[in-house]
This record gives sequence, C-alpha cells and structure tokens, in this order.
Amino acid sequence: MLEARAHLQLKALLEREGLERWPHHLTLCRLVGRSLRRGDHTLIRLAAGSDPSWLIGLLVPLSLMGTSVALVVGESLRQRLLQREWPRLRAAGVDLRCWEGVQPAPETHLWLLSHRELLQVWRQGTLGSRQLVIPQAEQLQDRLRQAMALRIEPADWDSLRRALPQAEPSLLALHGRLGRRVLAQPRHPEHLVALAPEDEAPLRQLLALLTPLPDPWSAWLQASGSGWTSWAAVDPALLHWQLHRQPLAPLAELEGLLKGRGAVLVGELPRTPASSGRWRGGHGLGEGGLGLEAPVVVDLGDPPLADPIPLYCPVRQPLPNSPHYGDHLIDQCRRLVLAQAGLTVILIDDPVLRLGLVSSLAAEFGSRVSHACTAPEVNGVVCASWRWWLEHQERLPLPVQVVVALLPIASLEDPLTAARVASLRLQGGDWFRGLLLPEAINRLQRGVACLRRGGGRLAVLDGRLRGRDWGASVLAALEPWVQLSRLLPD
Repeated sequence: MLEARAHLQLKALLEREGLERWPHHLTLCRLVGRSLRRGDHTLIRLAAGSDPSWLIGLLVPLSLMGTSVALVVGESLRQRLLQREWPRLRAAGVDLRCWEGVQPAPETHLWLLSHRELLQVWRQGTLGSRQLVIPQAEQLQDRLRQAMALRIEPADWDSLRRALPQAEPSLLALHGRLGRRVLAQPRHPEHLVALAPEDEAPLRQLLALLTPLPDPWSAWLQASGSGWTSWAAVDPALLHWQLHRQPLAPLAELEGLLKGRGAVLVGELPRTPASSGRWRGGHGLGEGGLGLEAPVVVDLGDPPLADPIPLYCPVRQPLPNSPHYGDHLIDQCRRLVLAQAGLTVILIDDPVLRLGLVSSLAAEFGSRVSHACTAPEVNGVVCASWRWWLEHQERLPLPVQVVVALLPIASLEDPLTAARVASLRLQGGDWFRGLLLPEAINRLQRGVACLRRGGGRLAVLDGRLRGRDWGASVLAALEPWVQLSRLLPD
C-alpha cells in the first residue's frame, strides 16, 4: 500500500540524516498516504507552532503517488519546499517531480499551485479530477479571499468611460455620487468606508445593460449577491478612493471545488470548544467552514510541556475602551521592557494606539524600539500588528517575551468583519463565540507558540481576559501556563 511504502521511505530518510525530528513525521506520512489512496477528505490538525519540518512527511507520499496531485501552497512554504525539502529528497534518492505554472502538469508530476493559480485552473476546467493537498489550512479562507478579491482603481473608471463613451455622463454622475458617499464618512483609522448593496445598485444596473466591459469591471459585475461585500479605501492626501470587493466565505462561492475529488488539508487549526461549530455557510475554521464532506479528522498534538509558559496578566486591568488604557499600556510595557536582554515583541492591531506606544517607548529606550522591523537589535523591542507578526515571525530571532497589548479579536469597524458578522447573524449564529472568538484564539495560539519552542514569558495587558466570561476559554487555550503575580523592578 502507498502508506506502507511511504512510511519505509521516510523512515530510511530520517535515519540517514540522524537529526532530531518532529515526533509525528511517520504518522503524518501514513495519514497522507492513506487519504491519497482512498481519495477521501482528510483534515490533519497540527499543534500551533509545530516545527515546519513536518513538510517532509507530506512530500514523501506525494512523490510515490502514481497519479497527478495538486499541492496548493503559499509563497513562503513554496520557497521552503523548493530550496530545502526538495534537495533533501533528491539527496535521499526520492524522485519528486514538480511542475509549476498554470499549464496542466503531466500525470507523473506534482503540480505546485498558488491559491490564485488554483482558482484560475479550476475555472478553466484544466484542474481535472486531481486530488488536492493543502497545507497551512488555517490560512485557506483568507488566501482564497485575497485571490478572489477585486479592486477598482481611479484609472479603471477612466478606461470604462473610454470603452463606453455613450454612457460617459451617467458614469460620471454615478462616480460623483459614490465619491460623495465615501468622502462624507467619519474618518476611520485605516481610511476604510463600508458600502451597502444599495450604494452600488445604480452602477450595477447601468453596467448590466452595457457590453462588453473592460477588466476588471466584468469580474466586478459577476461578483454579485449576498455572499460578497464592498468597501472603499480612501487616500486622504489625494482624496482618491479605491473600490474593493471580496467574498465573505470563499469556499461557499467556489461550490464544487472539493466535490468529487480527494483533498488533504493540514493546518494549525483550533481545537477549542468554541471552534466546534460547523456552519455550512463557511464562515469559520471548522470542518464545515473548510468545505469538507464527512472528513477524517486527526489531531497531531505536541507532547506535554515540562515547563509551562510564565503568564503575566494582572487581575485588575482597564478595558481597551477605558480612557486610562493608553497610560496603562505605556506604563506596563515600560516595566516589561526594562532589563530585558533579548527581543521583546508587542502585538497590537489598533494603529493609533500602536504608533503612540512606539513613540512613547522610543522616547525612553531609543533605537531599541522599532515598528514592524525584521532586523531588530539583540535587545530590541518590535511593535507590530498581529497579521505582520504571524507572517514574519519565522524571520526574526525567538523573543524572550511576547506582550499582547490587545487580544487579536477582529474589530467590527473593519468592513469585511462587519459584513461576515451580519451574515452570521442572519443565519441565527453566535457571531462572537462562533466566529470572532475562535479565530482570535487561533491567532493567539500561533502568535505565542514561539515561547513554547524557545522559552520566555507572555504578558497580556488586555483587561477583557480577566473581566469577561469568555476569557476562561482564552486561558484554557494557552495551557499550560503559570501565573506571574508581579514584575521586578517596581
């Protein structure tokens, strides 16, 4: 059987290298081989912060698969595969033939696709019946959403007027109407303005009568229905604005992508009770949200830690909407940074609070403090958003402490988040415990997993962790941890 052959091949490779290895290599290899042989849907959940060397256990059964398989990877994982794991396989005598690009791959090759290329070949019908293997499944929805995203630039309005000169007066009027609607809104920290369906309706009705439409207008017109949402991004300096449109649940819009084909998804997905919801609308990270049908679900957790994470989280802290929260944040971060000889990472999504905190800490600690920097000093302090940290943490040294200034709960001021919440409300779901909380816990687990590998302490300065009943779910997701009651020096 495929899984037995893959097991023996990987075992020989690991014994040949003699390196300290991730404990689930052989289990992952057999699970992937079994799923490929059976052509079923399998979801393999890894512990947050799992050693990235797990990829080798995924590739060995793919190299032995007799029929063509498509491997859907992001750019960072593609680089690791081609620059590190592929040479390892070649050195061990494993013949893994990789095919890149949107031209159909030969049956004997592993077809490497980005998420955008996956959409393209599926829409063109050239994907065929190939099985899909998708690592980093926790990012699948976001990456598909970005691949399906549409953006209308100011220059696109000009190209539309030139293509349809007979409709120029109407287009100018509609552009002016949308512009007044966008620029009249109160200032958002990131200059985003949500647009309701009725704001776009006149433009959609006009374009539906006009053909042909230049790109990207034809795609924008087709992206219709309650499964999509729009917003405008304003450039306040130039008074320009871009029109953005994205799907709420990408896999729901791509109905049929996983139907009738085998699929293996591997990712650092949450295991908390809050994440057990399986909405068929696909808003969450559960099996239903990933579009899997009756999947085989396997958890590959890490062994229990000998030493729990030291957690500093005072019981009485102001809430983020308190007028005293900014001063509390600066004071606590100053105390946390004092006398630290290693890297400190401070995570906060609010751009106003983050930039204010960077300025205040830089005034005291000088060039040690940086904003979203991948080359900090040895004892540096890096302030960043959660998204930036999750994308770049592998490029930085392991921190000695991570300071969670704000829990990574998505803000309802974000138009996409607000639209997803509104959609879930219409379905009668618990939008906080069923959507925002499990996604926040997943980001938190992935963001602090570096402390489990290299040691260090975790500080949470968000008063909601102790002041809200759902904080117990967050603390349970951080287990094991030990409470730090005070900091020195005072």
